[in-house]
Amino acid sequence: MVTTTDTTEIVTQPKTAEENQPSFKRWLKHVLYMPATKRYFSKHDQAAIAQAVTEAEHGHVGEIQVVIEGHLPVNQAYFQNTHMRARQLFAELGVWDTEYNSGVLLYINLCERKVEIIIDRGIKMATEQIIWDEICQNMVAQLAQQQFQQAVINGMMGIGQVLNQFYARSINDKSNELGNDPVILG
Repeated sequence: MVTTTDTTEIVTQPKTAEENQPSFKRWLKHVLYMPATKRYFSKHDQAAIAQAVTEAEHGHVGEIQVVIEGHLPVNQAYFQNTHMRARQLFAELGVWDTEYNSGVLLYINLCERKVEIIIDRGIKMATEQIIWDEICQNMVAQLAQQQFQQAVINGMMGIGQVLNQFYARSINDKSNELGNDPVILG
């Protein structure tokens, strides 16, 4: 039997506490969604986003991975919402596996027009949720105005500012553990 005290925390508790309701409506929405990721984000836009990631990562050890997905995979859309998908990609892409626990995943789902930011445990302890929510809300507002590239670039700049405040400049890390190019999924 595991007991918790004031100084311990059961890591798996949030996973079991978060339940997602299966949704036929969500599944149908993603099945009928026409792939448009390439239409919204051209090669030029992707290069601009990669440059924004490079600039946002400059001066600290934070690592940022951008994932832009047109729709949830059809075989997962019934049971999985965008937050669960972002957490899955955070694990699959190894964003959690940075040397200083400094990974940030910026996930954009075009079908639902939702933005999720998943942060690693090293950053989570020093920042507040409201900061990340504000970045997401600003991006969603720009996505609604069809400013796709600018939404991602502004989101990158916001994340970069938060990471600049969090990480001490005394850490000299020149490595780039995660690629700067956005990951584009269906």
